[in-house]
Amino acid sequence: MTNTDAFDAPLALDPDAVLIVIDVQQGFEDHDYWGPRDNPQAEQRIAELIAAWQATGRPIVTVQHASPAGPLAQGTPGYELKDFVAAITPDLHITKSVNSAFYGTPDLHAWLRERGARQVVITGIITNVCNETTARMAGNLGYDAVFPADAMHTFDMTGPDGVTVPAAELARATGTVLHAMRFAKVVTTEAVLKAAAGAQTRGR
Repeated sequence: MTNTDAFDAPLALDPDAVLIVIDVQQGFEDHDYWGPRDNPQAEQRIAELIAAWQATGRPIVTVQHASPAGPLAQGTPGYELKDFVAAITPDLHITKSVNSAFYGTPDLHAWLRERGARQVVITGIITNVCNETTARMAGNLGYDAVFPADAMHTFDMTGPDGVTVPAAELARATGTVLHAMRFAKVVTTEAVLKAAAGAQTRGR
């Protein structure tokens, strides 16, 4: 299956496009638990998107994952948001215990519908887990989902065959599926920043 439309079409952002910042939490710094990651520039890119949204007055949603145990367990230091995200005042803050930001409290879908928002930009951690799941649901629910793939990161993961797949390959697979199956526009942070500033640019 081929699909070049998303990459070829100019990227434009709605005035009320919502930035969804997913699970940027201290617990992901536990490298002994998570293992090697990709994209060391992810946090910088996320911060750039947040700054652009603040500068243009667009709405920001933050999401925080509450695990029953492990590095993201509620009530532990790892549960807390990283400082640059904790420092902002979001328009909505969601707590969740599953992968999708659409299955959290308060209800993201209801909030977006109440605002009349149709476009969401997804960033945060982990690329092929909570970010991808949220993007797929956004696409299925009819939102125009934008996925700046360099403003997120993932970790090496081992499959049922015992083979460990590097984080960069997992991230590439996520971008490929979201693009090819039209769940989301897979773009770069630079493209989103240009669009946020009012310029149109070409995806990726």
